[in-house]
Amino acid sequence: MARDTSDTTPITSVADLVERIAGGCKPKERWRIGTEHEKVGFRKFDHTPVPYEGPGGIRQLLEGMEGLLGWEPIEDQGRPIGLLDPTHGGAISLEPGGQFELSGAPLINLHQTATELQAHMMQVLEIATPLRIGFLALGASPIWTLPETPVMPKSRYAIMSDYMPTVGTRGLDMMFRTATVQVNLDFASEADMRRKMQVSIALQPIATALFANSPYLNGKATGRLSERSEIWRDTDNARAGMVPFVFEEGFGFERYVEWALDVPMYFIKRGDTYHRATDITFRQFMAGAFRNRLPGVEPTVGDWDNHLGTLFPEVRMKRYLEMRGADSGSTDHILALPAFWVGLLYDQTSLDAAWDLIKSWTAEERQRLRDDVPTLALKAKIAGRTVQDIGREVVALSRAGLARRAQLNRCGQDETQYLRPLDIILDRGKTEAEVLLEKFGGNLDGIFCALDMQPMGDLGCL
Repeated sequence: MARDTSDTTPITSVADLVERIAGGCKPKERWRIGTEHEKVGFRKFDHTPVPYEGPGGIRQLLEGMEGLLGWEPIEDQGRPIGLLDPTHGGAISLEPGGQFELSGAPLINLHQTATELQAHMMQVLEIATPLRIGFLALGASPIWTLPETPVMPKSRYAIMSDYMPTVGTRGLDMMFRTATVQVNLDFASEADMRRKMQVSIALQPIATALFANSPYLNGKATGRLSERSEIWRDTDNARAGMVPFVFEEGFGFERYVEWALDVPMYFIKRGDTYHRATDITFRQFMAGAFRNRLPGVEPTVGDWDNHLGTLFPEVRMKRYLEMRGADSGSTDHILALPAFWVGLLYDQTSLDAAWDLIKSWTAEERQRLRDDVPTLALKAKIAGRTVQDIGREVVALSRAGLARRAQLNRCGQDETQYLRPLDIILDRGKTEAEVLLEKFGGNLDGIFCALDMQPMGDLGCL
């Protein structure tokens, strides 16, 4: 998230919270695609992480991007921590360990997403190259320990860093050493949200397997193909995971709100100050639990929006749905993630077929699949079928959905082209992580050169 919100509209009831999320409903013609990705920076001359301050640091990179783009700076205690595009709504932000994130603008089709990503990579490299900064196309930083990883000067991260070790064993790894790609998608109604949420929760482990790309940590192979996904299994289970209540009879906006109300908060932001609130839930905040610490402070829409952004289920609901289950990777793979989900969720025929595929899976089967996928990826099984087999079926559904969308570029090509990286993975039966392990084994000397992110190839038809 680039900037915590500060909407001061007061909240007086649970109904206000439900209405806030329900206000995200949009007719199909207004549905958009918002793609976000993180990338792990490194110093090209010695393969060390990029600090915030100093020559060739993250601060210099941000300031260079500000000068190039003319975007508005986002500051925390007077230090730049991101940039906001005031015209189109995109943003650049910093994750806790210096991961450099693009939060893309809401766009109509995947061709626009490709153009946005290409422009971003070219702009970043224009500034980063003279600073001798590269970016790893991986879902986790492969060699640096936690003490070696820099800490970005964002006030919310100090609160999270103190809290994470009290609720799980891998929270600091998640914050400082992982990188993801996600897509944010709209819904038309509560019923449409329900079906999309159920399908995407059930299929999130399939996406995790297809995009598995983090087999290393601390300079060695971990024995898993998505260490990023494994890390999430013990980060903070009160706010993360497969949220099985999504499949309960009558699930809707109110049920999600009731769950979110009982998750501990991280902070309450007033002005430029973050007040620690990890010992209370939002429900307790609404009941006045913070008044003795900060007189006059009452819950606002901004507080609620910020709280929703600190929940980490496999699919997160705000006023849209966030698909959260994939490792970051090359630019082609970053594009494949929104293509996968847009084809499934933005076409009713494919969405219905995906529901038919997953509707008989039990909560226990879904959880077992989630637990198995970080290690087994395509070889994991559910309902007697491998993920590779299910992946073929699901990608075919996505391809059909994209074809029916018939969103063409200027050369007459539709959006199905962006699924090609997944076709390659499924045809060879190996994830990107397995290809890396075959190529490098435990010797990571060449990984920085091999996985230095670059813009895509010829995009002349966009």
